[in-house]
Parts: sequence; structure tokens; C-alpha cells
Amino acid sequence: MRHALLSDVHGNLPALEAVLADVAKRGVDDMVCLGDFVGYGADPNECIAQLEDRIEWGLLGNHDQAVVDPSVLADFNDDAAAAARWTRRQLTPRNLAYLGARPLFARWHGARLAHASPSDPGAWNYLITADDAEQEFEWFDEPVCFVGHTHMPIVFQWSQGIEAVSHEHQFQGRRDRRYLIVVPSVGQPRDGDPRAGYLVWDDESWTFEQVRLEYDIERAAQRILDAGLPPWLAERLRLGN
Repeated sequence: MRHALLSDVHGNLPALEAVLADVAKRGVDDMVCLGDFVGYGADPNECIAQLEDRIEWGLLGNHDQAVVDPSVLADFNDDAAAAARWTRRQLTPRNLAYLGARPLFARWHGARLAHASPSDPGAWNYLITADDAEQEFEWFDEPVCFVGHTHMPIVFQWSQGIEAVSHEHQFQGRRDRRYLIVVPSVGQPRDGDPRAGYLVWDDESWTFEQVRLEYDIERAAQRILDAGLPPWLAERLRLGN
């Protein structure tokens, strides 16, 4: 079976539409979202509406949490906090309740899912380097754990320790290894590539594919500016930063 893993949509409807169209074209079997449905972007209700009936699991991300519980905004930078407050005002009561009901982790097709890290899903740890990832493998027993949160896709391969780190778009896994995989961001990439992204996992061939897609960045950026959100949130979409 082939599975689509989305993460970090961040209210970016043009990016999400491009991803969902590609998912449909590929005919994958099912789909999940690893959290951060909202935050930064100008279409939070529309993004939730596009996803909630399509996904098997939707997890809680830190920006989702901040919209549900504004007391955590002290940990956010000014632009992120402003976007979270704006998002809370825009969300319908139903969609606010939907976000509040999202779990921190899930098990799915023999894999572990979390927004940020398996060791402490609600601490919102960033997994960027091999040192960051090293301790995480003792916190899940599954052959693979998928996370988002950093917006910078990477594959960590484990045997008796982390033996390989890959940024390849096409990665062939091994059944005698375990993996911690950070999936691309749909709505706000930060790896220098501004294209929307998601991951396709084939659990028969044991392959992991980063899919990157062109989308209407200017439409998404203008939506942010028209909403009165911080201009940097529009500019960073153009930069993939």
C-alpha cells in the first residue's frame, strides 16, 4: 500500500490544494496529517475543511495547540503569536473544537506518528541533526516513526546507532533498519525550496518519496497581506525559509 503523509499546512490553501491534487492523481491508498493545520497562513477554516474528511489521522501541532490554548503563546515569536491570535478569531467554533480534539501521537499501519518527536510529543522538540534524533529511537518500537514540525525533510537510519542521514527525495529503506523521518511541509517549507511538500510511503517496497510541487505562492502571500497578518509571513513563502 502507498500512504500520503502531510504536515505543517499552516493555513496555506493554495499549497494544500496542489498537494491534494497530486495525492489524488497518484491514487494513494490513504492519508494523514501530522499537525499544524493552522498558523501563519490566511485560510485556516478552508484547510481544515479540505482535510478532515480525507485523512485517517490528524495530530495536534504546536500552532494548533496555541490557537486552542493561547496561554502557550509566551513561547512564540511575535509574528507567530500574532498569526495564532488572528487564527483563533477566524476559526469557527466547530473547527476550534476539531483542533482541540487532535491527539499528540498515533500508531498507523505499523508506524508511529507524532508532530514533533516520539519521546515527548507535547514538548515540541526539533529534530534537525543526528544528535537530536539519536535519543528518540528508544521511544518507539515501530520500524518507522514519521514527524513534521521542523519543515526541513530528513531521514535518520538506525542500526546500533544512527548510521545514515539522508536528504534524498527518493529513499530506499531496509527491513533490517529503523527510521525516523521528518516529512516535508505543505504550507511553509524552510529548507530553501519554496515548493509545497509531502511524503509518499510505500510499505511494500519500503520506499519513502519526498514530493515537491509548484503552487501559486503569490496567491498565498497576497492572502496573508490582505488579512493584515505580518508581511514577513508572506515573504518567507517566496524564500522557502
